[in-house]
Amino acid sequence: MISINRRNLVALMAASAMGLSLAPAKAEQFVNILTGGTSGVYYPLGVGLSKIYAEKIEGVRTQVQSTKASVENLNLLQQGKGELALALGDSVKLAWEGDADAGFKAPLDKLRGIAAVYPNYIQIVASKESGIKNFADLKGKSLSVGAAKSGTELNARKIFEAAGMSYDDLSKTEYLPFAESVELIKNRQLDATLQSAGLGVASIKDLSTSLDIQMVAVPEEVVTALGAPYIAATIPAGTYEGQDSDVGTVAVVNFLVTHSDVSDDLAYEMTKQLFENLPDLEAAHKAAAQIKLENAVKGMPLPLHPGAERYYKEKGIM
Repeated sequence: MISINRRNLVALMAASAMGLSLAPAKAEQFVNILTGGTSGVYYPLGVGLSKIYAEKIEGVRTQVQSTKASVENLNLLQQGKGELALALGDSVKLAWEGDADAGFKAPLDKLRGIAAVYPNYIQIVASKESGIKNFADLKGKSLSVGAAKSGTELNARKIFEAAGMSYDDLSKTEYLPFAESVELIKNRQLDATLQSAGLGVASIKDLSTSLDIQMVAVPEEVVTALGAPYIAATIPAGTYEGQDSDVGTVAVVNFLVTHSDVSDDLAYEMTKQLFENLPDLEAAHKAAAQIKLENAVKGMPLPLHPGAERYYKEKGIM
C-alpha cells in the first residue's frame, strides 16, 4: 500500500510539474515610446501616454526615450528599438517611400500606423532686436532649423525651397534642437529659430518671457506652393508673450506609428487607451486637445496596424 502511494505521489508530482511547465506565463510587455527633445511637445505627450499605458494595459512596462524626433524615431522603429513613436506626416511618407535625402536609406517597410494626432505648426520666431519682420528678412540672418535631418529640418528645407530660397541665403545655419536654439537667441548669438511643434511649445514660451520676440509669418504663396501634406494654419494672437496678432503659417499633421512586430492585441490597446483617456493626455500637454477620433485615419501615409484597425472598426469610423 505504501509503495503504491509513493508511486501515486511521484506521478502526481510529475503531473503537477508538467502542468506548471505547460501553463502559459503572462509575459511582461515592454513599450518604449520614442519622442523628441525634452523642450518640445512630443516628450510630454510621450510621458502622458506612458502613464496611461502603464495604468490601463495589464502587464505593460513603459519607457519614454528622448530623441532627435521624426526621422530618428522612424528608423528606430524599423530596427525594433521602440514600440511607438511620434513623427511628422511628411517624414512618415518619405520613410515609407525610402527617401535617402530625408534620411531613409531604404523603404521602412515594417512601419504601421496607429493614429493621426495633432498638427505641428511651423513657428518662426526672431528676437525683436534682429530686425526681422517677415520671411524675406531672414536673408543675411542666422537661423536654427532644428537638428540635422529631423522632421523640423525637413520642414525648414521644404519651406525655403517653396519660397525660392535656400540655407545659402542665411548668414549662418544652425542645426540645433529647440532648447539650445532658444539659449543662443537669449545670448545674442542667433537671430531666429524655426520650430515645428504644437502650439504653446515650451521653448518658445521660455524665449517670449525672456526677451521681446517677433513671430514671422509664412507667406500665403509659399503655403500654396508647398501643397499636401502641408495645410494653411494660424498661430492665434496671445499664444506667446508679446504676440499681439494672429500669425499665418503652415501646419503638418503628426502621427503615432508602430511596427509590424508589435502584437495585434498590444496595438489595439495602445490605440484604445489613447482615445479613451484624452483628458489625461491633454493634462500632459494642451496639444492633445486637438486629437480627435474622427480624424484618426485621415491622411495616413502608410498601412494601419491590424490592431489599430480593429479598434476603429469597433468605433464605426472604418
